[in-house]
Amino acid sequence: MKKTILVTMLAIVFIGCKDTPKTSTSDVAEDPIIKENLKEAALEETDNTEVAVVEKPKQKSIKALKEALTAKGFKTFDYFDKTTKDTILMQQYFIAFLKRGPIRGQNEEEAADLQEQHLAHLTKMYELGYADISGPFGDDGDIRGITIYNVPTLKMADSLANADPMVKAGRLEIEIHPWWAGKGFSLR
Repeated sequence: MKKTILVTMLAIVFIGCKDTPKTSTSDVAEDPIIKENLKEAALEETDNTEVAVVEKPKQKSIKALKEALTAKGFKTFDYFDKTTKDTILMQQYFIAFLKRGPIRGQNEEEAADLQEQHLAHLTKMYELGYADISGPFGDDGDIRGITIYNVPTLKMADSLANADPMVKAGRLEIEIHPWWAGKGFSLR
């Protein structure tokens, strides 16, 4: 019995070590299914403790960024931060306060439809690059939310904000103020 088990194990090892036909590199490069399977296999075999190095795209210098913004009509200024030893570029944005409007008598269905159109408008502003951030306030006060417009002029920000279906319906009113922020800084 031991002899049979030993012969069976040797046969399994021998069969398992047998060479399989090799696929040429050009065959792999041309077959999208094989390429995808190889990518997935490589991802599965990757040691999770390793960190992939991703190159960041080269950033423009402060001077080049300032020139590009100025050419598009944006107002900017820069200053030297003594603590970090960096030049900080400030850009003018426009913050729109969305305030409770005078026409609040819509029924539930109309209000829900306006809210859907309002969110679609804000999404479109973000996707087109005109708005950087929007959101409602967490209380039930007269100021309902804000949108920060990344456009060169107050007139343009006002026009975009007043194109909001909630504003057109009178459910919201807009109050806009110029607002300065460091270019490239993000929320934490």
